[in-house]
Amino acid sequence: MDLIMEALVEWLKEILVGGIVSNLSGMMDSVNQQVGDIAAQVGATPQGWNGSIYSMIRTLSDNVVIPIAGVMLAFVMTLELIEMIVEKNNMHGDVDTWMFFKWMFKSAAAVIIVTNTWNIVMAVFDVGQSLVSSAAGVIVGDPSLDMSTVLTDLETRLMEMELGPLLGIWLQSFIVHITMWALSICIFVICYGRMLEIYLVTSAAAIPMASMMAKESGHMGQNYLRSLFALALQGFLIMVCVAIYAVLVRSIALTDDIVLAIWTCVGYTVLLCFSLFKTGSLAKSVLSAH
Repeated sequence: MDLIMEALVEWLKEILVGGIVSNLSGMMDSVNQQVGDIAAQVGATPQGWNGSIYSMIRTLSDNVVIPIAGVMLAFVMTLELIEMIVEKNNMHGDVDTWMFFKWMFKSAAAVIIVTNTWNIVMAVFDVGQSLVSSAAGVIVGDPSLDMSTVLTDLETRLMEMELGPLLGIWLQSFIVHITMWALSICIFVICYGRMLEIYLVTSAAAIPMASMMAKESGHMGQNYLRSLFALALQGFLIMVCVAIYAVLVRSIALTDDIVLAIWTCVGYTVLLCFSLFKTGSLAKSVLSAH
C-alpha cells in the first residue's frame, strides 16, 4: 500500500512540476515579445509604422482638413485685422499704415505655416525618432527574461519539495501566467495607443496651426505644438522605462527562492506597465502641454 501511495505521490509531483515548469517557461514569452518590440514601436515615424494609415491620413489632411483650415485662417486673420484697427485707432484719428504691413506679414507667415503643416509635424516626429534611436543604442540592455534559465536545476529542486507546497507553487505559477498575459496586453495597448494618438493628432494638424499667428487664439497652435513634442518625448521616456526594467529583471537571476522570483518578476512587470501609462502625462508636464 505504501508503494502505491508513493507512486501516486510521485506521479502527482511529476504532473505539478511539469505544469510549473511549463507556466514559468512561457510566463515571460508574451511580455518579452512586447517589451522587445517597444523600441521598434516608439522609434518609428508615422510613415514608417504603417504606410497605409499614413497615406490615408495624409490624403484626409490634404483634401479635407487643409481647406477647412484655410477658411478658418481667413476668418481668424480678418478678425485680427479688425482688432488691430479698432485697438489702435479706437475710431478716432488716422490709422497707421505700418499695421497693414504687419498684418500682411502675419498673414503670409500663417499661410506658409498652414500649407507646410504636414512637413512641420513630420519633422517633430523625425526628431523624436532620432532621440529614441540614440537612446536605444545607449541605455537599453536585454529586457528579456527566461525563468527556466534563471532558476537553475528547477525541476530537481521542485521534485524535492512536498506535495502540498508544490501544489501551492503550481497554483501561484498558473495565476502569474495569466497575469503576465494580461500585462503583455497592457503593454501592447500603450504602444499602439500612442501611435493611434499620433495619427489622430496629425490628421487635424492644420486646424490649430491656422490660429498660430493670431493674437487672441494663438495659444491654440502653441498648445498643439507642445502636445506634438510631448508625444515625441514620450517615446524617449518609454525607452527609459524599458531600460530600468531590463536592469531590474536581471537582478532576479540572483534570487534562489522560486516563489520570491515569480512574484518579483510580476512586480517588476506591473511597475513597467504603470510607468508606461505615466509617460504620457509626464511628457506633457515637462513641456507644460496641458
